[in-house]
Amino acid sequence: MSDNAFSLAAFILRVGAGLLLMVNHGYDKLSHFAQKAPRFADPFNIGSTTSLSLVVFAEFFCAAFVILGLFTRLASIPIVIAMSVALFSAHNGRFFGDGKSAALYMVCFLTILIMGPGKASLDRLINR
Repeated sequence: MSDNAFSLAAFILRVGAGLLLMVNHGYDKLSHFAQKAPRFADPFNIGSTTSLSLVVFAEFFCAAFVILGLFTRLASIPIVIAMSVALFSAHNGRFFGDGKSAALYMVCFLTILIMGPGKASLDRLINR
């Protein structure tokens, strides 16, 4: 695979997965924070509001950083953690059941964490 093809694939994965996560999950949690906070899952006993805050940070803000290609690897870590918790705690590890979305996001962002942002990213422009 050529460098350009790899960078295009990284861009498509980064922007596609980031937008899907941010728009379909993060934005809803952010915009309905007050309604969701009292009944949000609390798998680590840190409080439902704190748990929701961490998930919003991962699903909305970290996803935005991944889309931009800014601090991409660092921003992928909270997303991988959040999706792991969603998959194994909220969905009881059911990869092929109701946990399939969390599993798919986890795999996408784990891939981004390993491969990095590619050439079409702010990380690349900063590190020139």
